[in-house]
Amino acid sequence: MSGTRAAIRYAKAVLELANSQGLAQQLNEDMVLIASTVKNNLELDTFINNPTIKAEVKEAALSEVFGATDGITKKLFHLLKDNKRFQILEAIALQYTKLYDELNGVETAKVTTAFPLTEELEAKVLAKIKEFSDKKITIENIVDPAIIGGFILRIGDKQYNASIANRLQVLKRELSN
Repeated sequence: MSGTRAAIRYAKAVLELANSQGLAQQLNEDMVLIASTVKNNLELDTFINNPTIKAEVKEAALSEVFGATDGITKKLFHLLKDNKRFQILEAIALQYTKLYDELNGVETAKVTTAFPLTEELEAKVLAKIKEFSDKKITIENIVDPAIIGGFILRIGDKQYNASIANRLQVLKRELSN
């Protein structure tokens, strides 16, 4: 993702400002909304990344689309207009939520499965994860039919691969030796 370093700097600055005003939680909700909206709306993403549209028009449109957001978020739109950096808006929102979670001791566990997790299975996975981590954990489910079955769990820089595809690969290596 281009502009990741810049996005981290913007996100840190916004988080510091929000913390100083006691609005970090509100801003986190705004950033989650912005990230999901930009990710799920191709028209908005294309609009933001279109270099032929003037920055003032982008700022006005984003202020209208995200009208219920906090004043700090609107100031971020203004700053992005001044610096002509609207293309990193989604990255800023994602980095903000990541930094906010780190600040509050929340860690994201990425669970890759061959099919979407049910609530019952998600509860079991959460219970198992709590044995390894004392932090508050949120689960992000990634569906990848290529793993055939089982799951791959990634928390931070640690990974546990209990997928059928991995077991078949190990078996293939053992048989070829």
